[in-house]
Amino acid sequence: MLSFLGDTNVSKIKALVNEHKLLYRLHDIGWRGFINRSGLREFKNKYKGERVFIVGNGPSLNKHDLSLLNGEYSFAVNGIFYKTREVGYKPTFYVVEDRHVAGDNVDDINAYDVDYKFFPCDYKSMFKRNKNTFFYTMDKGYYHKSSPFFSMPRFSCDANDVLYCGQSVTMINIQLAAYMGFSEVYLIGMDHNYVLPDDADVNGEEITSNSDDPNHFHPDYFGKGKKWHDPHLDRVERSYQYMKTSLEARGIKVFNATHGGKLEVFERIDYRGLFNR
Repeated sequence: MLSFLGDTNVSKIKALVNEHKLLYRLHDIGWRGFINRSGLREFKNKYKGERVFIVGNGPSLNKHDLSLLNGEYSFAVNGIFYKTREVGYKPTFYVVEDRHVAGDNVDDINAYDVDYKFFPCDYKSMFKRNKNTFFYTMDKGYYHKSSPFFSMPRFSCDANDVLYCGQSVTMINIQLAAYMGFSEVYLIGMDHNYVLPDDADVNGEEITSNSDDPNHFHPDYFGKGKKWHDPHLDRVERSYQYMKTSLEARGIKVFNATHGGKLEVFERIDYRGLFNR
C-alpha cells in the first residue's frame, strides 16, 4: 500500500510509529483512559459458547417482538431506555460510547437499572460507580485526524486492555461480545440508514435537532435540542466489514436479523425463526 514511497521511506515511517507508539496511545485513548485501566477481566470467556443479540436503535426495532429476548443475552445502547418504558425490554449489557449521548442523558442513564453497564473511562465523573458498572479504556484514534489510525477500524484482542472505536457503538459491543466468549451474534434494529432533517443545525460534524428524530425507534431519541454526530455510514460499513472478518477469524458466527434496513454486510436471518428451535 505504501510501496510508492520506496523501501527506505516506508522503513522510516514504521520506525517513527514504533518510536512514538506510547505518544500515539496517550493521544488516542486520552490520559484518563491510560491512567484509569479497565476492569473487565471477570468477563473474559464468561459466556463461552452462548449466543447474544446486539440491539440497534433504528426505526425497524419497533417491528421486533422484544419479549422474545426474555431469557436471552443481549447488548443495547444509548437511548434504549425509551424502549424499556414502552415494552419493558431490558438488555443484559448496556453500553455508551458517544459523549453527546452521555452528556444529554446523564440522569436517565444513572437511573437505568440493568445487569451490567459499560462506559468509557473518560466518563467516570458522570456516572455512578455501582457494582454492576464497568469502565473501559476507549481508543479514539479512529476519530482523530492527527492519528495514524484515523478512520481505520481495529479489533481488540483484549477488551480489558482497550476497546477500539469504529464510528458506531455497535463496534464496541461486537468486541465485548467476542471477549466474553459468545459464539453466535445476532444483530437487530440495524437499519443502516439516516436522513438529515431540513431544520437541523449543522456545525461541522455536530448536528443539533430541532424536531422529532426520524432515524431511531422513538421521536425523542435525538429529539429537539439533542446533539448527535454525522453518522458517516460509509465508514460504518467499512467497520462492519472489518468486524465480520475479525469475528469469522475467531470462529464466531454473526447474522443480521434486522427487519428490513440497508445493512447487507452480514448474512440475513429471520428473527422469529431464531426462537422456534
